[in-house]
Amino acid sequence: MKLEGSFVALVTPFKNGQLNEQKIRELVKFQIDNGTDGLVPCGTTGESPTLSEEEKNRVIEIVIAEAKGKATVVAGTGTNDTAKTIKATKRAKEMGADAALVITPYYNKPTQEGLFRHFEAVAKAVDLPIMIYNVPGRTAVNMQPATVARLAKFDTIVAIKEASGDLNQVSEIINICGDQIRVFSGDDSLFAPILSVGGVGVVSVVANIAPKNLKALYTAFKAHDFPKTQKLHHQLFPLCQAMFYETNPAPVKTAMNLMGMDVGELRLPLAPMSEANKTRLAQVLKIYGLLK
Repeated sequence: MKLEGSFVALVTPFKNGQLNEQKIRELVKFQIDNGTDGLVPCGTTGESPTLSEEEKNRVIEIVIAEAKGKATVVAGTGTNDTAKTIKATKRAKEMGADAALVITPYYNKPTQEGLFRHFEAVAKAVDLPIMIYNVPGRTAVNMQPATVARLAKFDTIVAIKEASGDLNQVSEIINICGDQIRVFSGDDSLFAPILSVGGVGVVSVVANIAPKNLKALYTAFKAHDFPKTQKLHHQLFPLCQAMFYETNPAPVKTAMNLMGMDVGELRLPLAPMSEANKTRLAQVLKIYGLLK
């Protein structure tokens, strides 16, 4: 299992309110053909809160089957219920996922001790590599570096997707954890900065529409071509910002549909983008050469 590089936070395509299974297969092939290192189905970008348990299992099953060892599959299994998270993570292991993405519990607002015990319970219950996911803007709780350090001592907790947007926090995690945990950027615009302080990859929204470019940035950095890394970072920056004109994944799904990728609608409570923001998004896509 390769746990570094450019990973995509896959959207979930729908058609008439149902999973579009053929489109899932097409998206996986598109990512692999463009050099993406890892696939992350059923995360926030995949609209996991509105997927049924059966739908999540089916998405993960299809992605694993289509990846066929050509890309690492990190299945989104985290919820704000520890027992449900353990059940979903066990199922992902049975299906053949390489690892699981487990988010900090949202809405419950656990203390740091609660966060520790949640991830400890999952780590002890399932023998599958775990990427813990810190995204305080979504969950109303920030996992502190000291808590990450406590969790890094478990053999199965091998990585963290860090989306606090705080480079100081990322640096502190790397300082105190060393090589016990692999740090992935959870913010596209911070991919290059996080690589520069010791991160190993990204779980990317933008990679849904520009996978080759994200992989090129990573390849340039690994080759110590820092001028090229910097250039690619600044080229991607407006595109990264455009993905958050409104709540993710509304902009990326809209972009994919504008590009003819036909990933379908959003599920409520997410709503279609406003016309004003859709126009702004289209302008960025045109500048980047993704839209004729």
